[in-house]
Amino acid sequence: MNPTRSRGIILNKIKQALSKKKTILQEPNFSSPVFNKSSETDLSIVFAENFVKTKGEFIFCESETDFFHSFKTFIQKKELTKVFAWEEKLYPLLTQAKIDFKKDEINFTTADTGITTCENLIARTGSLIISSSPRSGRRLSVFPPIHIVIAYTSQIVDDIEDGLAGMRAKYKGNLPSMISLVTGPSRTADIEKTLVLGAHGPKELVLFLIDDSSQS
Repeated sequence: MNPTRSRGIILNKIKQALSKKKTILQEPNFSSPVFNKSSETDLSIVFAENFVKTKGEFIFCESETDFFHSFKTFIQKKELTKVFAWEEKLYPLLTQAKIDFKKDEINFTTADTGITTCENLIARTGSLIISSSPRSGRRLSVFPPIHIVIAYTSQIVDDIEDGLAGMRAKYKGNLPSMISLVTGPSRTADIEKTLVLGAHGPKELVLFLIDDSSQS
């Protein structure tokens, strides 16, 4: 084909494209939500579904009495013997569950399990908001290979912004130095795109969710 003729064909197509009426783009609505909300109205169900999707282990307890039995059964089944819990608010629950646990940091590097509370549970992502405010601090939720969280249904909120707003009110604007959003066990796929759990933290994330809706 003649190069001059080819050039003319290309230029002609460009002119035709430019002559077409341009589509008027609609102004984006920045106030609309980015994510579609679930049709499920029970936030505990939404949270549970999303939490399990992230490879978390979810154990629902209808009451604290139910928790005592479920927790003891879990510890015995896993044969966990080096359990650490540093938050005083957890001591009555763990004592009544008849579980041996360590309140100090002696031999902490040998821990197989760390038990903590959390600030909030995020329904949309199935995440937990953990902070450095409790005595468990930054280490107990990160170092042991198994991280157990004990929480209540009243701590579930719809989205991350709701959780952070609750923390601002709770701490009167003086937020903890560390706030972490935990979504499932630690993982990485850096090596040959193979998913590995427990690469940079706990290999297992277990949540005992106690229903306290009857108390509200």
